[in-house]
Amino acid sequence: DAVENIDIGGPTMVRAAAKNHKDVTIVVNASDYDTVLADMEANNGATTHATRFSLAISAFEHTAQYDGMIANYFGAMLPAYDAPTAPVSKFPRTFNSQFVKKQDLRYGENSHQSAAFYVQEGATEASVATATQLQGKALSYNNIADTDAALECVKEFAEPACVIVKHANPCGVAIGDSILAAYNRAYQTDPTSAFGGIIAFNRELDETTAKEIVSRQFVEVIIAPAASDAAVAVIGTKPNVRLLVCGEFSQAANALDMKQVNGGMLLQDRDQAKITADDLKVVTKRQPTEQELTDLLFCWKVAKFVKSNAIVYVKDSMTIGVGAGQMSRVYSAKIAGIKAADENLEVKGSVMASDAFFPFRDGIDAAAAAGITAVIQPGGSMRDAEVIAAADEHGMAMVFTGVRHFRH
Repeated sequence: DAVENIDIGGPTMVRAAAKNHKDVTIVVNASDYDTVLADMEANNGATTHATRFSLAISAFEHTAQYDGMIANYFGAMLPAYDAPTAPVSKFPRTFNSQFVKKQDLRYGENSHQSAAFYVQEGATEASVATATQLQGKALSYNNIADTDAALECVKEFAEPACVIVKHANPCGVAIGDSILAAYNRAYQTDPTSAFGGIIAFNRELDETTAKEIVSRQFVEVIIAPAASDAAVAVIGTKPNVRLLVCGEFSQAANALDMKQVNGGMLLQDRDQAKITADDLKVVTKRQPTEQELTDLLFCWKVAKFVKSNAIVYVKDSMTIGVGAGQMSRVYSAKIAGIKAADENLEVKGSVMASDAFFPFRDGIDAAAAAGITAVIQPGGSMRDAEVIAAADEHGMAMVFTGVRHFRH
């Protein structure tokens, strides 16, 4: 049936018209009607060559996208070129995707790298790609990457929440009765790292919270579903601060993550795994208390967005310390403890999340020595029994999620 629905004549005529744009105006997008009408009105009923050329390229982009969709659909029915005997999968043997340039950037990750920001056409989910910038300097490459990390993390929470990100890692996350309370608690985790960071909220930015931010810290970007007029006026006193609104959050769409490597690309499902209390498996003699369970689930949501190896300490739905991106899980835990100590935050009575299993008991011994009372982790290590025994020795509660959250 799919074969019979492939349009042959339409794309052929579109491409022919585009090729002959010297004399032919081809329009494939309704959004271009006003441009064409304005051009004709200004040129005695004719279109200019510049307009026809732009429309011709739009036509080629349109047919390329159409052919790419066909190739993706049927390509998923075939094995890879380099593995003709392998079973087919949902990933096509060639991958075709089209992105539209939103803006050229001043530079890339570093000043010697050129860069641009491309977005998926038709994207509707609240995101940095669909957000509207209300004020501030143009977004940089790193601003966009960090804003994406902050916004996707804050979406995980139903309660008023604040996430502060620095260099793609959350440095402070908290919930509260209001976004002001959440911001104050998130900032308390690591004020040093929050300097020059990205702040994301899951509620409308209000005047009081805006005043607290601009009076307290230097911030690169603030993003929220909306911002009150009074809040916009407050942020306006800091003209360089980038203020973005992304609209109300909706159900996350099924999507693919793409990661470029030299000479190729890795493609995977977006990590949308969510864990509830019913999904947890208590593996220790001691059950977590109700408060520990609440903090464990909060902690797990944060750990999902911390670069591996990730260790997160949480108490009363507020991050106490975050250890990110270390080659050793034990050292990530040490860093989380150091950060808590630097801010005079008490680790004793906190819970801990690890994005992957503990290969040895040393991580649990160190956590117990720091005062951690409960742990959430995927489980699955060859030495799970040894790790569980260590938790029992220290009177800790431990739960397994059965899900890992590596992030690279």
